[in-house]
Amino acid sequence: MLNFEDVLAQYEPMISACIRQLNIYRQHEHFRQTGRVALWQAWQRFDEEKGDFAPYAYRYIRGAMMDELKKEGRFEDRYMPAEDDMLTFWIDQVEVEEEEEWNGCLYEAVRQLTEDEFKLLQWLFVDRYTQAECAKRFGISVPGVKKRRERLLKKLREGMEGSGGQMIK
Repeated sequence: MLNFEDVLAQYEPMISACIRQLNIYRQHEHFRQTGRVALWQAWQRFDEEKGDFAPYAYRYIRGAMMDELKKEGRFEDRYMPAEDDMLTFWIDQVEVEEEEEWNGCLYEAVRQLTEDEFKLLQWLFVDRYTQAECAKRFGISVPGVKKRRERLLKKLREGMEGSGGQMIK
């Protein structure tokens, strides 16, 4: 069989095709490298007596990329970005301080939330539930919770901007 550099040059289009087929729209280089590592592992483990290399390599590359997508999805479900820590701090302040004492624009923005929006805010940022746990509590899908979270943060940003406060980014 060829050396690995030749195999890599020959199968690089297959890696790109897997990225397109899996609808990977960000972190292309990360997934391209995942595909290269998978190709190398397939090249190392391939037994010529068992068949052609191309289908074997394809399944190996696609499987590695799917595993990486699953791992990424689990990470996003479990961990919130650091920007959420600021919001958590302010929400804790709203809970601790009396309404008369808290005249901040965040308090006003939070007061405008519906009951479900406030529950989601509480669960995600104070109780630190995962998006999957929130989805189960609401009886909706995780993407539904993600969409509600986006709308909630947008509503808070707009509410704070309208109150003359600093924008949450």
